[in-house]
Amino acid sequence: MNRIDRISAILIQLQSRRVVKAGDIADRFNISLRTVYRDIKTLEEAGIPLIGEAGVGYSIMDGYRLPPVMFTREEATAFLTAEKFVEKLTDTSTMAQYQSAMYKVRAILKSSEKDALENLDGSIEVLKSHSQKRAGSTDHIQTILDCIICKKIMSIDYFAAHSQENTKREVEPVGVFFLDSFWHLIAYCRLRSDYRDFRIDRIRKLVVTDKSYVNSKHPTLKDYIDKMACEKQLEQVVIKVDKEIHSYLDHQKYYGGFVSEKTVGNKIEMTFLTISLEGFARWYMTFGDRAEIIKPDTLLQRVREITATIAQKIN
Repeated sequence: MNRIDRISAILIQLQSRRVVKAGDIADRFNISLRTVYRDIKTLEEAGIPLIGEAGVGYSIMDGYRLPPVMFTREEATAFLTAEKFVEKLTDTSTMAQYQSAMYKVRAILKSSEKDALENLDGSIEVLKSHSQKRAGSTDHIQTILDCIICKKIMSIDYFAAHSQENTKREVEPVGVFFLDSFWHLIAYCRLRSDYRDFRIDRIRKLVVTDKSYVNSKHPTLKDYIDKMACEKQLEQVVIKVDKEIHSYLDHQKYYGGFVSEKTVGNKIEMTFLTISLEGFARWYMTFGDRAEIIKPDTLLQRVREITATIAQKIN
């Protein structure tokens, strides 16, 4: 990228956030901090009212209006590709908001680029597997994100799968993430006085209260997930299953901590990382007659114990 294009891109980056750190600019363009300072000075000399604070970053003065941003064809194509994922993997409200944004993107494109997107639209598709489920039409995702921005406490009616019970909670939302076909909400639950992972599709009703949690200090979503990953003691499990039943485990395997699999003769060797050998043992027994445990020995021993207990009760 030549210097003129880089300076233009830095200006756009400065518009994208309230404060942008010099280090973030350097990392994005793979340049030194000295080069960043020189480019920032060039923008200031061009009349861009920038505010810089040591240790904080750069921002554009409030009230300054910049010319409309133009997108390249490649950037517009990336938006179109993302639209296909949004359509399949989010709720109806998020999809509607994204479509509205796409109209604005298309509105400022050149005629030739608009035609290119029209022609390309039918050439990109995101297909779901049989086990892939849509996020649903509950429209909770946008409401949750608004509450995170405004730091509003939410009241939710939640169906807990482990207890098969409906509970009412007041929660302070921290963030949302998508994993194994489902959207999740990480929030501080006031009922349990701890952080909880809520499947968004199990939220039966969501009400935004007039209470806020401005003074509450919560970790970022990334920090919370990293902390949970470190705290959980994951244990590797390797099993072999008959090819004939492998397809029946297609969706269930992710709940067991599925990592990878490979074909070994007429069997499929599957590797998992699980936080509960007890839970894995009981799941394994639902198809254990068509499988074998490679490791660990503690899992094999637990399955034997459960089997012996069942045999005693039957006899």
